[in-house]
Amino acid sequence: MNQKGKGCDGSHDANMNDDVVKNSKKQCSECDDAPANDTAVAEETPEENGSEACGEVSDLETLKNLLQEKEDEVAKEKKEYLFLMAEFDNFRKRTLRERTDLIKSASEKALKGLLPIIDDFERGLDAIKDTSDAEAVKEGMKLIYNKLIKYLADNGVKEMPSTGSPFDPDLHEAVAMVPAASDDEKGVVKDTVSKGYTINDKVLRHAKVVVAQ
Repeated sequence: MNQKGKGCDGSHDANMNDDVVKNSKKQCSECDDAPANDTAVAEETPEENGSEACGEVSDLETLKNLLQEKEDEVAKEKKEYLFLMAEFDNFRKRTLRERTDLIKSASEKALKGLLPIIDDFERGLDAIKDTSDAEAVKEGMKLIYNKLIKYLADNGVKEMPSTGSPFDPDLHEAVAMVPAASDDEKGVVKDTVSKGYTINDKVLRHAKVVVAQ
């Protein structure tokens, strides 16, 4: 049987109980400190999120600036393109006008060169009234005709071969067919209804011909 020591009044047990309570409180205080540390760690997370958000904003600004630069480049290219189109349109109109003026000038020159020949015809007609010499009239007509042919040749107009030549669809236009006397005459131009002419080696007028078939 346990007995208290001599002179023991139970205060020793009370002191032991007080130590147990103090140790429990100490442990509780240590446990209370742990959440505080966790809270401190948790409070650092928004700062990190803020840094990430700042980085995203910076990237967005960079993209906006890059987009603006590209839009400025496109606007510049479009302006230059419109300027070149306007220049080309002016060039086209100027060239067309110059070509038209050149054609008109060439036509005027060609027609002006025919006027002396018309003068010769008029003088020949006047001479016919006062003469009965057919040979003189014939000779005058030949002179005027030769003058006209020479004028045409000087301007690149030449008579193309037709009668007796092989039929060439690029030069001749068949207006009639006649039986060929032999196989050798087939496809040969037998007669020329209307002469053909070339100008600078290009067909000015096709010859209308009769072809043996």
